[in-house]
Amino acid sequence: MTTPHSARPTRAEIAAAAGRQVPDLLRPRLRVVFVGINPGLYSGAVGHHFARPGNRFWRALHEGDLTPGVLRPEEERQLLPLGIGVTNIVSRATATAAELSPDELRAGARSLERKLRRARPAFAAFLGLGAYRTAFGRPRATVGEQPERIGETRVWLLPNPSGLNAHHQPADLARAFAELARAAGFRRRGVAGRSGRLRLR
Repeated sequence: MTTPHSARPTRAEIAAAAGRQVPDLLRPRLRVVFVGINPGLYSGAVGHHFARPGNRFWRALHEGDLTPGVLRPEEERQLLPLGIGVTNIVSRATATAAELSPDELRAGARSLERKLRRARPAFAAFLGLGAYRTAFGRPRATVGEQPERIGETRVWLLPNPSGLNAHHQPADLARAFAELARAAGFRRRGVAGRSGRLRLR
C-alpha cells in the first residue's frame, strides 16, 4: 500500500518499505527512459520514483528542458506523454544503494537489458556512475553518451541527482540533463502561469 501524496510517511512506514518495489513507468518507444540505481525507502513507502525530499531529479528534468514544469513525484505519470519513462537497475528498495552487492547489480543489469530490448526507447539514461560501472562492467565509463547500445537503445550516463551527491551541484545537473535533452530532440514547451513557472498543457 502506498501513502497518499498529501501525507508524508512516518519513520515506521519508511522502515517497513525495505524490499518493496516501485512500479516502472514504461511504455514502448519512449524517447528517454531514466534508470535509477534502486528505489530508496522513502520512494518504496510512497510508491513513486525519486520521492525523497531533497532529491534533485524533478528539478533537473525541468532545468534541463525535458519537462515544461517541475513535477512532483506523485505526478510522475505526466512524464509518459512527454516521451519519458523511469525504471531501476535493481527493483527492491533499500536505505542506501551501498546495500546492493555487485552480483545483485549485475543481475539487475541483465534483467534491465531484457526490459529495454522489449520497450525499445531511443535513450536509456543511467543516474549514477558507480552503479553503472559495476552493473555493466564498464569501470572507465564517464558522464555522457556511451559507445555501447542496448539493442536499438542509445545509452547515456548522468550524475546521481540524490541530494547526497555533493560532487554535482544543481547547475551541473542542469547542464548534464540539457545535453541529453538536446541529443534526444527535446524542446522547451508549455505556457507561463501566474507564478511565472512553466506548466504542462
